[in-house]
Amino acid sequence: MKILHSSSFSEQMPAPCEQTTKMSTGTDVKNSEPNISVDDNLSMTQEQPSKKGLCSLRHGLAFILHLCNFSISTQQMSLSIAITAMVNNTATSTQPNASTESTSIDSQGYWNETLKEFKAVVSTYDWNPEIQGIILSSHNYGSLLAPIPTGYVAGIFGAKYVVGAGLLISSVLTLFLPLAADAGVAPFIVLRVIQGIAQVMVSTGQYSIWVKWAPPMERSQLTTIAGSGSMLGIFIVLLAGGLICQDIGWPYIFYIFGGIGCACCLLWFPLISNEPSNHPFIRPSEKSYILSSLAQQDCLPDWSLPIKSMVKSLPLWAIVVSYFCQYWQFSTMMAYTPTYFSSVLQANVKDSGILSALPFIIGCVCVILGGLLADFLSSRKFLRLVTVRKLFTTIGVLSSAVVLLILPWVKSSFSATVVLLVLSSAFSSLCDSGALVNFLDIAPRYGGFLRGLMQTFAYISGAISPTATGFFISQDSEWGWRNVFIVATAVNISGLIFYLIFGQAEVQHWAKEQTGTYF
Repeated sequence: MKILHSSSFSEQMPAPCEQTTKMSTGTDVKNSEPNISVDDNLSMTQEQPSKKGLCSLRHGLAFILHLCNFSISTQQMSLSIAITAMVNNTATSTQPNASTESTSIDSQGYWNETLKEFKAVVSTYDWNPEIQGIILSSHNYGSLLAPIPTGYVAGIFGAKYVVGAGLLISSVLTLFLPLAADAGVAPFIVLRVIQGIAQVMVSTGQYSIWVKWAPPMERSQLTTIAGSGSMLGIFIVLLAGGLICQDIGWPYIFYIFGGIGCACCLLWFPLISNEPSNHPFIRPSEKSYILSSLAQQDCLPDWSLPIKSMVKSLPLWAIVVSYFCQYWQFSTMMAYTPTYFSSVLQANVKDSGILSALPFIIGCVCVILGGLLADFLSSRKFLRLVTVRKLFTTIGVLSSAVVLLILPWVKSSFSATVVLLVLSSAFSSLCDSGALVNFLDIAPRYGGFLRGLMQTFAYISGAISPTATGFFISQDSEWGWRNVFIVATAVNISGLIFYLIFGQAEVQHWAKEQTGTYF
C-alpha cells in the first residue's frame, strides 16, 4: 500500500491518445455530460479501480499527502517531548548520571565522547511552568482563526501551493526553533504562532485536492490513506522523541523532523497538480476515469459562499456536531493517555511514552483498513453511501464508548488497560470513513471551506475537553477518571444521535447552484 510504482509518475502519455486527452478536458466533459449515461459511469467505476488498484497516480498522491501529514504531526509534537530537556530543572536532575557516563567513555569510544561534549553545551532555559504553558499553547493561537480562510483560499486557487507553502514554512521554522529559543521567549513564541498557522494550511487545504482527484466511490480510502500519516507521526515522536533528546540532544528532534518536512517539499511541488487534467505524468485511462466519475457533480469552486443556506442546512450541522463530539474524546485521550499510564498504572516515564504510542500505530492501520472497507461496500452497491457513513460512525462511537466505560473497572490490570486503550483507538478510527469525511459528499464544491469550518469546531472541542478533564481529576483523584470517561462517552453518543437523525450523503441543493446570501 505504501510502495509506489515508478511508472505511475514517469510514464508519459502516448501520442495516439491525443484525441482521447482532448475529450477528457474539464470543458469537454462538462459539455458532453448529457451523453454520459449513469450505467457507463458505474461500469467505469467498477472496471478501472480493479485494473489500477493501489498503484494509480491518485493513490500515489494520497501517499505523498500521508508523508506530509506525518511531517506536520511530528513537528507539532516535537516540542511536547523536547521541552522536558530544554528547561533547567530537568537538566539539573540528570547531573548525577555524569559520573556513570564518564566511566563508560573508554569502552564506547570516540563517538560517545563527542556526544557527551555536545550535550554539555546544549542550552537549557529558566522557563517556569507558566511560561512553559504559554509556549506549548502558542501553537494554537493562530490555529483557531486560520482554518476557515485557509480552506476558502485553497478551494478557489487550488491546494498545491497552499499546502506546499504551509509545509515548507512549518519545516523551515522547525529548523530555526533552537536558535529562536536562544534568542528569547518572545521570538520563540512568535515562531510557534506562525508555525501553527502554516500547519493549518496543510491540514485544511489538502481536502481541496480530493474534490478534483477522488472518485466518489474512493473518497474514504484516499482520505484515510492521507490522514493516517498524522497518527503514524504521533507514534514515531512518542516512541523515538525521548531517545533523540536523551542520546544526541534536544535540538536534533527539531533538526530531524524539520529536515524530513523539507524533503517532503521536494516531492510535493514537482509531483502534485490541482487537477488530473493538468498533471504531466497521469495515464490517459486514469484521467478519463476520474473526470467521468466526477462529471455528474458540480465541483467547480466559486468565490461566493451560500452562507444563509449553510446555516439552515441540518445535514451540515449534523457533521459539525459530530466533529465537535468526536474530537472531544480524541483530544482527551491524546492529552491525558500518558498521564493515565503514569498516575493510575504507576508506569515510569519511558514506559508511559511507549505505551501511549501503541494506540496511535494501531489507529493508523485501522483507519486505512476502514477506508478500504467503506469504499468496497459502497462501490459494490452492498450498502448505500449514507448507510455506510452512518454505520461506520455508529460502530466507531458505540464500540469506543463501551471500551471507555470499562476502563475504570480494570485499572488494576495493566495488560487489560493497554488492550482496551488500543481497541478504543481502533474503533474510533472507523469514524474517519463515516461522519468525518461526509462533508465531501454533501458539498464537494465547498470542500476546502467546509474542512476549515469543521477543523475550527474541532479546535474548540480540543480546547474545552482537556480543561474539563483536568477539573474532574483534580476534584476526585479516585473516581475522577471514571467521570472523565462518562462525560466523553455522553458527548460522543449525543453527537452520534444527532448525526443519525439529520445526516445525509447526497449533494445539497446549495452546493449545486447559487442560492441565498453570499459572502
